[in-house]
Amino acid sequence: MNTVLHKAETRGNASHGWLNSHHTFSFANYHNPERMNFGVLRVLNDDSVQAGMGFGTHPHDNMEIISIPLEGDLEHKDSMGNVAVIKEGDVQVLSAGTGITHSEYNKNKDKEVKFLQIWVFPKERNVTPRYDQVSIRDIAKDNEFYQVLSPNKDDQGVWINQDAWFHIGKFTKGKSDTYNIKKKGNGVYAFILEGEVEINNEKLSKRDGMGIWNTDAIHVQATENARVLLMEVPMTM
Repeated sequence: MNTVLHKAETRGNASHGWLNSHHTFSFANYHNPERMNFGVLRVLNDDSVQAGMGFGTHPHDNMEIISIPLEGDLEHKDSMGNVAVIKEGDVQVLSAGTGITHSEYNKNKDKEVKFLQIWVFPKERNVTPRYDQVSIRDIAKDNEFYQVLSPNKDDQGVWINQDAWFHIGKFTKGKSDTYNIKKKGNGVYAFILEGEVEINNEKLSKRDGMGIWNTDAIHVQATENARVLLMEVPMTM
């Protein structure tokens, strides 16, 4: 088993007034050659956007872009004609493929929106762009991991153009679960959304991240009430 640990306070940070963003991996003006990616997981940004503010229309191509709101409401518009609001309990994916433009704004005028912006390198390049959004409120389970993303359009959650699986787990103190790797050779990047956990004897707190590979399973134990995002991805691009 191999591991890499990224404590919350070691992440890159960009504060623009309207936006406060923490970067687990190199992004924009934050460049760390030792933190370029974890396998095909390229970007993990922890963003807070002030009321009524947001990202103006900008382009993407050949990237799987996943947004997971943690608080508040995020308004999305894109060149495919999609207009949507995603909020806590939703997961959104944008397969940029041959190219799209989109914008993201805080829908609310009285409170900030907090969300994760995640980029995954695609399995195939130059596919037709696609948008998908689902509510995960009805599939959420207590004290075990449940799937919110996969490579299969008929599976639970959203689907992307990559052999990746995302799971979320909400645990009460003392509870635990074991996650089994779906595809041989994949690794898992665990990101602690809330609380404290222990993964393979390593103690992790809010917004800490840990990559694990060359293993068939990982065990997550909540040492305080906690919420955890697991991102299983191929380790080779």
